[in-house]
Amino acid sequence: MSINPHIADLKKIGTSVWLDDLSTDLLDSGAVDTFINEMGVVGITTNPSIFEKSITMSSTYDATIAQCAAAGESASEATFSLICKDVDEACKKLLPIWESSGGIDGRVSIEVEPGFAHDTANTVKQARALWERLSHPNLLIKVPATSAGITAIQQLTSEGISVNTTLIFSVECYEAVVNAYIEGLREAQNNGLDISTIVSVASIFVSRLDTVVDKQLTDIGTERALSLRGKTGITNCRLAYDIFVQTYKQGGKFDELAALGGHPQRLLWASTSVKNPAYPDTLYVVELAGPHTVNTLPQRTLKAVADHGDIKGDTLTGKSMEAAAIWQAIKDEGVDINAVVQMLEKQGVAAFIESWKNLVASVESRMKDM
Repeated sequence: MSINPHIADLKKIGTSVWLDDLSTDLLDSGAVDTFINEMGVVGITTNPSIFEKSITMSSTYDATIAQCAAAGESASEATFSLICKDVDEACKKLLPIWESSGGIDGRVSIEVEPGFAHDTANTVKQARALWERLSHPNLLIKVPATSAGITAIQQLTSEGISVNTTLIFSVECYEAVVNAYIEGLREAQNNGLDISTIVSVASIFVSRLDTVVDKQLTDIGTERALSLRGKTGITNCRLAYDIFVQTYKQGGKFDELAALGGHPQRLLWASTSVKNPAYPDTLYVVELAGPHTVNTLPQRTLKAVADHGDIKGDTLTGKSMEAAAIWQAIKDEGVDINAVVQMLEKQGVAAFIESWKNLVASVESRMKDM
């Protein structure tokens, strides 16, 4: 079966399209199969906010919740049981893609409890438990790119666990993630592991950066400031992409690991739904297409791309000088980028913690009614 032509264009350029959504309803209705077979989706990402919405708003989970209650599970344990059930099914559906892509795509992500964002030991412990519990070769464990999370990423990679590093907002943070991944791979090799089985992505959030910086540029109000709106998120990603290219280029520092089967840690564009209705709804897909990248899309954005995504070709390669100039212009207008990204990381962690608390509370309430 042929896939959507716009998604096919992205695939030709080298961008893998993943779905940023998952629920029992999507799985049981056949929607996930449609996304895979007709739209060309080759991976799935999840997060606590996605599951808060899917589990709290659907009665489809009631039977499993009742089973968890009967088994004496706590609300937190039951919540992971619900999530793991969906992720397990999704991993099975995507396994053929994992096999045909040599393990690069066909991946499904599950996140560690967000309350552990600043706790390396518990992040590692829970990541190991999830990796063992689900036991799928196409699983990715999501770990936030906090200081504690980056330490965990290196440790988990050294143990052969594939990681999706999430909540990256800055180039500096991305560089730290790259170093953690590469050092983790080196340790895995030294530990006698087959590093060709380890795959990782680094997820940079896009639209949230524009939302905050656009407001500041509007408040500044100069002609140049206003002209820079809608460019911060894309520019940040293009600067990160240049680091990716320099890190993994032939003749570079990754050559030794590549010769041993190591895979470059692909950049993944997250938070790619457009928040400003004045911008094209496919903006963060069309302007971030390039080799060795992943773009994870919520349903609305995926359907928009499939319907009218005007894919222009590679919009990442060779953009570093232009991106550097735009970045400098944004700073010259008085935007404190460092303060913005620090705030966004804190907000991102806090939002996922809140979603997790709400989800567990909902599950606990329903268990009591069983």
